[in-house]
Amino acid sequence: MTAPAAVRPQVRRGSVSMFILIAAWVVTFLEGYDLAVYGVSVPAILGDPSLGIDKAEAGTIGSLVGIGMLVGAALAGALLHRTGPRRLLLAGATVFSLGMAVCTFAGGVPSFGAGRLVVGLGLGVVLPTINAYVADLSEPGRRSRNVTLVMSGYAAGALLSPLLGTALLPDVSYRWLYVIGVLPVFLAIPLVLRLPESPFHLNRTGRTVEARAVEEQLGLAPSDAAPTSDPGRMLGLGSLLTGGLAVSTLLFWAMSFCGLLLVFGISTWLPSIMQAAGFSLGSALLQTAAMWLGVGVGAIVGGRVADALGAKRVVVVAFLVGTVSLIAMSTRPPTPVMFVLMFISGFGFIGSQILGNAFIVTRYPDAVRGNGLAWALSIGRFGAIAGPSLGAFVLTSGADVKWAFYAFAVPALVGAFAAGAVPRARAVKA
Repeated sequence: MTAPAAVRPQVRRGSVSMFILIAAWVVTFLEGYDLAVYGVSVPAILGDPSLGIDKAEAGTIGSLVGIGMLVGAALAGALLHRTGPRRLLLAGATVFSLGMAVCTFAGGVPSFGAGRLVVGLGLGVVLPTINAYVADLSEPGRRSRNVTLVMSGYAAGALLSPLLGTALLPDVSYRWLYVIGVLPVFLAIPLVLRLPESPFHLNRTGRTVEARAVEEQLGLAPSDAAPTSDPGRMLGLGSLLTGGLAVSTLLFWAMSFCGLLLVFGISTWLPSIMQAAGFSLGSALLQTAAMWLGVGVGAIVGGRVADALGAKRVVVVAFLVGTVSLIAMSTRPPTPVMFVLMFISGFGFIGSQILGNAFIVTRYPDAVRGNGLAWALSIGRFGAIAGPSLGAFVLTSGADVKWAFYAFAVPALVGAFAAGAVPRARAVKA
């Protein structure tokens, strides 16, 4: 008898689990690169007379990625249980690759902005989908660890951007950085096609035999999600705002808003902020690389600690680390100290959001995990929209550069309070 199509690849259990993690890591690696490349290229873009982009317009273009991700995350939340995560991952990877192609050949603000908007749309679909998918196919005791391990690929891809920028700029056109970003369509899609389908989606669509086959192959306990003809009721919001979940949902939205404001604001403007603080472009890009290295290390270590002590504590600590690091950097310490602060701060700047995703997928019940994460990230995209504009406002206001650090320290502190206020798990699962 032919094995169900949902069960891919057909190899032993440990190999399947490892393949899933590797494939998901590659997808997030490519996603991280596409997101971070804009901030790396902003100094060169501002100096390109063919585009004619000033700092205010650069901030607006950075916000367009957040708008695209807002729409993409909302679509993921509404469609995840209807189409299944594999189809959404295929669509998202294709879309953000096309957006990078548009940026490569952009000749002005409208076309470049449109390209970044399309990139954001694809990234917005992929990010919540990949987190929910990995959580679905992980043992409960390893969900935080696996989600943060996969999201370390996001940090690694983002780390590649400033390293390439340091090697290529300003001698080579920044457009080559975007040419590299077109590669996901050729690398990610073949991997996604070989992934097994989520057993929760299979159960929801009545394909219980295939669901059991996937769970048996991965050593997972049988899930009991019942088939449903309308899993996207109220665009997936109904189940998140009832049954004792409303308070947690609202706090997760606030936490995500703050986390994504930090991710997008800092990734867009960090090299420019460091240049304004007196560092050379090369030093600023290397400091940015140190930050992304800290993101990856912090996410992996934080995921293991989260499985042992609880994700909530780790997320609160991460936000507080980001707050303290920003204030310390505003004092303009010596360059070696700044590199250390950048490494540590990566855990707080962006690690808080990565670990926050793990917090969400481990706190929501299985049946609403995907919708819960997608909607938290969708609402959080308002922070992604505000972050680049906030950085542009401070840098063009004539205020001392230290206010750029202060401006991002405030949402980091608010994020810590929001994460700390999330009710205990027993209240959420009622």
